[in-house]
Formats: sequence, structure tokens, C-alpha cells
Amino acid sequence: MNVFTVYDTTLRDGAQREGISFSVGDKIQIVKLLDNLGVDYIEGGWPGSNPKDMEFFDRLKGVSLKHAKITAFGSTRRAGVEVSTDANVKALLEANTPAVAVVGKSWDFHVTCALGTTLDENLAMIADTVAFLKSKNLEVIYDAEHFFDGYISNPAYALETIRAAAKSGADALVLCDTNGGTMPLDVQRIILEVKKEFDVPLGIHAHNDCGMATANSIIALQSGATHIQGTINGYGERCGNADLCAIIANMHFKLNIDKFKPEQLKELTRISKVVAELANMIPQDGQPYVGRNAFTHKGGIHVDAVVKHSDTYEHAAPEEVGNKRRILVSELSGKSNILFKLKEHNIQLMESHPEALDVLNILKKMEHEGYQFEGADGSFELLIWKTLKTYKPLFKLDAFRLILDKERRGSGLYYIEATIKLRVGDRIVHTAAEGNGPVNAMDNALRKALEEIYPELKAIKLVDYKVRVLDGKDGTGAKVRVLITSQNGNKKWGTVGVSENIIEASWIALVDSIEYGLLCHQNPSVDEIKSAINEITWEEEYTAGSGSE
Repeated sequence: MNVFTVYDTTLRDGAQREGISFSVGDKIQIVKLLDNLGVDYIEGGWPGSNPKDMEFFDRLKGVSLKHAKITAFGSTRRAGVEVSTDANVKALLEANTPAVAVVGKSWDFHVTCALGTTLDENLAMIADTVAFLKSKNLEVIYDAEHFFDGYISNPAYALETIRAAAKSGADALVLCDTNGGTMPLDVQRIILEVKKEFDVPLGIHAHNDCGMATANSIIALQSGATHIQGTINGYGERCGNADLCAIIANMHFKLNIDKFKPEQLKELTRISKVVAELANMIPQDGQPYVGRNAFTHKGGIHVDAVVKHSDTYEHAAPEEVGNKRRILVSELSGKSNILFKLKEHNIQLMESHPEALDVLNILKKMEHEGYQFEGADGSFELLIWKTLKTYKPLFKLDAFRLILDKERRGSGLYYIEATIKLRVGDRIVHTAAEGNGPVNAMDNALRKALEEIYPELKAIKLVDYKVRVLDGKDGTGAKVRVLITSQNGNKKWGTVGVSENIIEASWIALVDSIEYGLLCHQNPSVDEIKSAINEITWEEEYTAGSGSE
């Protein structure tokens, strides 16, 4: 029976991606996440290359792990240097890890061109380093760099390099597609040929320069490899590495490798997001299994089928990897999209109910005008309440005015003031506030007017603001779409506004953002909302909220 091992190199290979620089604290946090996930080896870095990695290995000595083995990474001894005196090899020992990964050259072109040494000396460098580290009672994983390119160029010599490692006691032989240029069927052929000679476990380390890293990793497993390397989210130099999130999920769902427990698999999506946050990277919405769009459906025909049975358009259950199904609403939506969203918001309607069709028709009309609700769940839920006439506005705009004055402050700075007049029940609130921009001034004025009445507004924060021009041919008179993201604690929501006037579009999205946040804070039940039926129709309220004086 094959024993499969998963080796993570996010902290070294992943950190080589442009824009990523993990702190020591970040790296320790990621180690704990990967250990809980059930990863077998966690490559912590190259201790001989920088002080940060040495500090990491030193601090990790006080961290207790349940399963994973921390691995230090390094290269074979240098040409013409005694292995016991080589600085990089000594640094591997000083890291004091139970396992080490040693990289050596497999491609004759690299030996003569990059290393500038002889083919025989390269073989001695591999054999000496592996044997020395084994003599120190370390588990040695040998990474055969550029193996596939080397095998295609000179198969006899490529085999000699891993034979030298195996004879010296290497515990695993990892075949590396370092340039990321090998195709899956070539990976399969080469692994099948190599496997004929070696009893040592074979592994795969694939880069993604041709978009094949994950595919090459999976076909390697299907061809007899039992050790697989990759990074969380596929982070890595150039185009990245094989994505361990997809590999781990595929091992379970597609290859029937019973390695990870159900509760561990459910952590995949969360781990993907946490690592992205620590790496200061934007999560990849289209990432298989763990991406926000991995189980997202938009077309009406798709949604209708998924509602009947998820297998119609889903190859796995999102909950099993900690993700969730999302149904989008757009001009491509059918009634099934609307009914699903209504159910998601605890509003139950029969399929034949005319108000479900009303929501769909209004939605399509608004999207034709430039609205988009895929990232604006707050505006969409408000649209439902307004269309079903189960909505009572918390406030109503009478007027607002913006003043922009460049001279008042001098030094090229603008003075921006928003004056606002609102009705809250029987009260009329008239106030003004400054800001560092028109939207900030409007936001400040709106909060100043409402916080005394709704103190919970203080906890609602605007965290993102995006503007998109919908038709560039109209120049500065083009219609724009504004998307605002707001947050209250752990809850985030998006709202949207569209107009030829960017101030008006911003106002619409801003009002929706605040009103939705307040309604969620009050947490009214559907029955309570329905009992507060307002005489203002949705179309009238939309006009009133547009902010025109």
C-alpha cells in the first residue's frame, strides 16, 4: 500500500513571489495552520541564505506540532569544497530540523553553464551531501532540480544524478519541473520510466509557467509518485507553483486517497484566505475549490438545475472544503436565481408568486441601466424588501449640497463641505460636515445627522470604494457605477449606485450601505418588516434617494 506524503513550500518557494514577504510571526502562524491541516512536511526556508530564516528556525524550537515535520532547505556542497566545511550544509545542521531538503542539479546544461563544474564533480557533490546529512540522522529529501528538462536532454545523466542521491541514502527523490515547461503526458512517461529502477519514493515539484503545475502533480500521483510538493494558493516565483489547495482536494475527491480527515478538508478555504491575508495578496476568486466563485452560479438554466440537484453543475460539495454555494443575480438570471436568493434571505415565495417575477423584472431593468448586483448583496436585499413592499425607510433625503473651494485652504488643497437635510420620522435634521473628498464629506455629514438617532452607526465602517466607467465613448459624461463595501465586525456587504453624476452614484451606494447596515443591526424578522409596509413604492423611494435637489 502506497503511503502518500504532502510537502508544503509556501514559506520558501511561495515567498519568492513578487510582493510577498512573510514576517517570522506570519511564518509561525502558517506553520500552525498547515500542521492542523495534516500536511506532512513544512519547508521553513533556507537557513543559509538570510537571518530571518535562521530566526524562524530558532523560534520554532519552542512550538509544539501535532503532525508535520519542519524541513530546512539547502543546496548540495559547492564544487571543490569539503562537505563538512560547506557553509550552506552547516546551516542546515544548525536549523536543527528533523528533515532537510537538498537541491542538486540534474540537467547537464545547468551543471556546465550555471555551476561551471564537471558532470562528475556534480555527482560527487550530490552523493557527499546526502551521505553527510544522513550520517547526522536526518531525513533527507532530495530535490532533483530541472529533472524533466535534464531527462529530455540527457536521460542517462539525469538518472545518474538521482542514482547518486539514492545510493547515499536519500529518503525521497523529488523530480522537479523547475522551469514549468513540461507537459502532463511527458511527466507521466518519465515518471513511469524512472519508477522502473528506483524503490525510493518518488516525488513531484512542479512550477506553473505553462499553467500545468497542478495537472502535472496529479498525473504524477496517478503514475506512481507518492510525495507531492506545492504551495498554498499556488504562490511562487514567476507564474507560481502547484496549488496545494487544489491538489489536496483532488487527492480526496478525484483520486480517492484517504489521507485527510473531513474536518481537515473543511479548513481548506479558510487556510487559503488566511495565507492570502498574511501574504498581502488578493484572494483569487476563480481558484478551484476554495475560490469565491468556485461554486457560484449565474445563468438561469444553471441555477434552475442546481436547485433541483447540485450534481448538475457541481463536481464536489462546497461545504466539504469549507466553501459555500453562491447564486448571483444579473440580467442572465431566471426566476430560480431570484427564488434562491429570497430563500437565502428567509423570504419564502411560491414559484408562481407574481412578486418573484416583479423582482426579476426590476433587476433586469436596473442591470440594463448599468447596475450590477454580483458584489452588492446589501443593495439586492434592499431591492427585495422594496419590491415586496415590506420596507420602511429609516430616513429620507430632502436635500444635500457640496461645496468645493480650492482657495480657502491654499497650498493646492481643496476645502470640501457637505450640507445635508434629512427627515427621520417626524424630525428634520439639517447639518454639515467636512471631508477629504466629496464622498468622505457626504459620509461624515450623513453620520453626523444620524448617529444621535442610530448610535449603532458608529460601528459601521466603509472599507472599499470603487468606480467604473460604463461607456468610455461618452467621455466625462459617461455613466458610472460605484460599488461600496462596508463592514460591521465580521459582517461585510456591498452596495451599488449608478448615474451619469459620480456624486449621485456615490450617494445612492452610500445610503444603501448605511441603511442596510442599520437594518441588519436591528435584525428585524421578515414578519416585522412586512408589518411596516410603507406607502412609498420602490420606484418613488429610489427617486427620493437619488439626491437631486
